[in-house]
Amino acid sequence: MEIKNAEFTISAPMVSMCPKDTKPEYAFIGRSNVGKSSLINMLTNNKRLAKTSATPGKTLLINHFIINREWYLVDLPGYGYAKRSKKEICRLEQMIHGYILQREQLVNVFVLIDIRLEPQRIDLEFIQWLGESSIPFSLVFTKADKLTSAKVQANVDAYTRKLQETWEEMPPVFVTSSEKRTGRDELLGYIEQINRELGK
Repeated sequence: MEIKNAEFTISAPMVSMCPKDTKPEYAFIGRSNVGKSSLINMLTNNKRLAKTSATPGKTLLINHFIINREWYLVDLPGYGYAKRSKKEICRLEQMIHGYILQREQLVNVFVLIDIRLEPQRIDLEFIQWLGESSIPFSLVFTKADKLTSAKVQANVDAYTRKLQETWEEMPPVFVTSSEKRTGRDELLGYIEQINRELGK
């Protein structure tokens, strides 16, 4: 897929304020500081599309970007270690869950995971919730440039084994690096394939 056009559309504090549109939506989410904004900017060839920050947890709204005027890339708030009050964490959880469960246009959730870390409980619990909620999702390992290719494969295999303890069928898996642009063609190709199946 060639991305010719990527534009910010809206930042919504709740699902009811998302675009009134029927175009397919692909949501990106992960633990705070997983490299989500960098990945989005790499995928869209636009270094300034999603705001990157050294401080975790900067995305606090549901951000829609229209891609090639055909589909939406949706940047969801991260979960996990960002320093937030319990009230704020609860609000973000409600917003994320509301969007994922209620948004009919949502086609797939890309769950971003830092490939350098052992399986984190917070990620595993979120993945489990997606499965129990019958939400189609894929795993996107980030920061692959920080490890050797052998270590990357070993960590992916370890994660897969962990998931196989409770999952019969594995979701699609992508290994990416925003620095090296690794995985870009595979991820965009997957989105293109789904759009084709949807007749978009």
